[in-house]
Amino acid sequence: MKKWVVRLIGAAVVIVIGVLLRQTVFAPEELEVVVVSVARGQVEATVTNSKAGTIEARRRARLSTGTSGVVTELRATRGIRVGAGDVLLRLDDSTQRAGLSLAEKGHEVAGARHQRACLAADRAERELERNRRLADDNIVSVDLLDQLQSTHELAVADCTVAASEVQHALAAVAAARAELDKTVLVAPFDAIIAEVSVEIGEWVTPSVPLLAAPDVIDAIDPTSLYVSAPMDEVDAELLQVGQPVRVTIDPYPDQSFGGRVELVAPYVLDVEQQNRTIEVEVVLDDKAFSATLLPGTSADVEVILEVHEDVLRVPAYTLLENQRVLVVEGQVLVERNVEVGLRNWEWAEITSGLEAGERVVTNLDRAGVEAGAQVSVSVQQ
Repeated sequence: MKKWVVRLIGAAVVIVIGVLLRQTVFAPEELEVVVVSVARGQVEATVTNSKAGTIEARRRARLSTGTSGVVTELRATRGIRVGAGDVLLRLDDSTQRAGLSLAEKGHEVAGARHQRACLAADRAERELERNRRLADDNIVSVDLLDQLQSTHELAVADCTVAASEVQHALAAVAAARAELDKTVLVAPFDAIIAEVSVEIGEWVTPSVPLLAAPDVIDAIDPTSLYVSAPMDEVDAELLQVGQPVRVTIDPYPDQSFGGRVELVAPYVLDVEQQNRTIEVEVVLDDKAFSATLLPGTSADVEVILEVHEDVLRVPAYTLLENQRVLVVEGQVLVERNVEVGLRNWEWAEITSGLEAGERVVTNLDRAGVEAGAQVSVSVQQ
């Protein structure tokens, strides 16, 4: 055999052995990547509150008595429902009842004086009329007639004064009755009692200007609950009354609740060392559920600005900077530029650059995950 044939065969063997070694011993290790298929679905444009929102009550009365006294009756307990006008507690009212009785007696005395004064005025008027007729016959002097005229006028004035005293006494009765009413604390509206900070036998004192006394009873109207959420000021122009929202509430972490924007504050809150925010008020669609919430509970609001149905979408976290994604083609990662439409924290709409069914990498934070890498694929569940 000629030498060149032997050399040719030897070179071919070396090449085959090199290829085999490259594909086995020296083959690059494949990276395992997690992928998700591009699919069609709904994408929303949303904004969320920049700090935690709070369940608030539009009608919440922190009640205290109108006068000081000892609690003798307590009907309010935490958690009970009460109707408007229901008695919540009573104070010892013996002093106020005595005052009312005294005022009523004063009113009776004033009424008697008024009656007596007016009777005297009537008698003076009749006496004056009789003497006027006698004066026509020159039987009574002019001087006596003048004296009787003055007596009549004084009697009429006394009757008028006595009538005023009756009204004064009646006002005193009303004031005494008002003081008596202050010893009874009633519900101002249909409510749930949230807190009771007094017991029977304790002394309570009403609040006075510049010196606040503790509230006795905290009453909440459960039908007036709403979510107060601070939104970043940069989103102010996007927010409108009536927009749909999703609300998540801390005690219900795996649920969301529909609602709508009821109020957008007409001003921006400027709190020192905090972001400037604009408050929105949100009411839930489920009124029965809303009535069960506790004021003060934390809640997050996501305002839905726009919705696109049946569009190509990928999880928002699969996007790289400058609107790029990593796509698996065969067993190799390929970088792809895409155009993005609507986007929120969960989904991004893809208007061009991807087709349905293509596989997009999700575990972008793994070392070595970059364009050109040889990969093995597992599908995100």
